[in-house]
Amino acid sequence: MKKLSLVFAVALASFVSLSAQAVDQREYHKDVIGKDCKTCHDQGLKNYPSDQACTQCHDVDELAEQTARSEEDKWQNPHNNLHYGKELPCIECHGEHEPKKPMCSNCHTFKYDKHK
Repeated sequence: MKKLSLVFAVALASFVSLSAQAVDQREYHKDVIGKDCKTCHDQGLKNYPSDQACTQCHDVDELAEQTARSEEDKWQNPHNNLHYGKELPCIECHGEHEPKKPMCSNCHTFKYDKHK
């Protein structure tokens, strides 16, 4: 009986550790990063990535240009806005493993239709 309990405990521990490692990752990042979590988690695996980790691949000026709006709405640009300019931390709106809504949605009603 003790052997069976030990085998069961080892099997259960294996399943738990496998499921902890099976995290969702966006397809466009899988192609570039693969399974090397430390590429983004530069401050340790239990911490959010730094903005520097994001800007290794994503240029803030290019993002601001891509998300620019008409002159009337120019400060509704998520990557260059009235409150934070280009300094808003990436993780405020973007989540690799879980989708996030844009931080601006907490107070404003304008939409970001292309938000990923």
